[in-house]
Formats: sequence, C-alpha cells, structure tokens
Amino acid sequence: MPVRPADIALAHRLADAAGAVIRPYFRQPAGLELKEDRSPVTRADREAEEAMRRLLDAECPGDGVVGEEHGVKDGVTGRQWVLDPIDGTRSFTAGRAIFGTLIALVEDGWPVLGIIDQPVQRERWTGVTGRPTLLNDAPVRTRACAALEGAIVATTSPHLFEDADVPHFMALVAAASGGAPRQGPVYGGDCYNYGLLASGFLDIVCESGLQLYDFAALAPIVEGAGGRMCDWNGDPLTADSAGHVLAIGDPARADEVLEALRNVAGHDHHDH
Repeated sequence: MPVRPADIALAHRLADAAGAVIRPYFRQPAGLELKEDRSPVTRADREAEEAMRRLLDAECPGDGVVGEEHGVKDGVTGRQWVLDPIDGTRSFTAGRAIFGTLIALVEDGWPVLGIIDQPVQRERWTGVTGRPTLLNDAPVRTRACAALEGAIVATTSPHLFEDADVPHFMALVAAASGGAPRQGPVYGGDCYNYGLLASGFLDIVCESGLQLYDFAALAPIVEGAGGRMCDWNGDPLTADSAGHVLAIGDPARADEVLEALRNVAGHDHHDH
C-alpha cells in the first residue's frame, strides 16, 4: 500500500516538533546523564521524544510507537512509528551538528517512510518507498563508485562494534583503502552519514549493534536515492534484523562489499 500523503505530512510535523525542542539545548547545558548501558542521554532526547509522542497520541492513537527513550507502545493497526529523538547524543553533547532526529513509519515490519532531520543546520532527508529521496525539497542521488578500492567508508565508531565484528569491518576498510591505509574511514556522524551517502558524498556506511530505532528511517532514504541498504549477509532490513547494517551508495559494488566483510582469516560472519 502506498504511503499516504497525510503520513508524510505528519512525519514532517514530528520532525518540526523535535527540532523545536532540541535547538535551544544545542551547545547549552542539557542535563547529560548515563543510562544503564552507559550510553548518554540528555533532557533534549527525552523532551523531544515526548513532543513527538504527544502528536502521535493525538493524530493516530491506534498506531504503535517504538522510541529510544520511552519504550514501546503497542498498536492495533500493524503500523509503528519508530523514533530516535537524537541519534548521535555523543555528537550533540560535543557541540557537533552531525546528530539527527530519526522518524520512521514501519508497516508489517517493513520501513516505508524515513526522515533524518538535522535541526541545527536545518537539513532534512525524506525517503518514502517508491519515491525519490529529498533533501529539503530537492531530489538527491547516491554517486557511482567504479571500484571498491578508493571507496569512502564511514562508521560512527568501531568502539561501538561487538568485538567479533571488528575484524570484519577492518577487512572492509583494508579492501577500500587498497594499500593506502592512512586514508582510513570517516569516523563520527551517526545517522548523518546515511544522509551524506544518499546525497553522493560517501560510498559505504558500515555499522553493527544498531537497534530498530537506529536504522528503520535510513532504509527508505538510502534506497530512494538509488543506494542499497542491507545487513552484513546482504538481506534487507526489517524489524527483525539483528543490527548489522550496511549502506552502499552504488549497488553494483554490493557483492564486493559483502565479500570484503567476510574476508577474515578463520572467521565467517554469521548474524547472532
């Protein structure tokens, strides 16, 4: 079923509401705390998600909601709104405007609409199944990548990977750097990297340990710009994916990227 214009409009209003909360806290004291898993959270994260949930409760009370800060609300429609108010809290607290608000609509487990909103720079990528991805109001495209060697790889941080996943990531980096390891990957960026890939500035984003609210919004954006989004086995991302995430700007390179990830002596990657 095609995504309804009303849902797209609502997603934009959710992003507007979150941005209005987040902007005044940027580079200001925002009450940084550490959660039980030692990940950072601020008042801006919590209040932005609350603002989005208030809108959803008013507009589509039957839909489910999955949010990073305030958990799961079960719905009755087969639809879920998946929210990450600040993806990249570490960047946010460091004063770096490369975090983003993530908003996705998931129908029967499949992400069909996604927004990455950078509220400080006022950049908003919108992806909808079957439509071209937009940055603000202009269509964007991923770029061609003639060979894996020389491709620009990005990840937020290999410190966030499970230990067993690090050698696979390093094998991909080695294949892309092709004997010029000092070039290395682009680090930092969280969801912003996927917007940059959709706009043709990065070739590959590789991450592990992501949750549904970290990746649901990204798939429609990357794919609507001509890229491919999958897990480390090459399978499409759904609500059941294990959190190993690949975005590939030029789908022609997908087999080589997957092969490079697997190319670790004595190790085969299998999703746990």
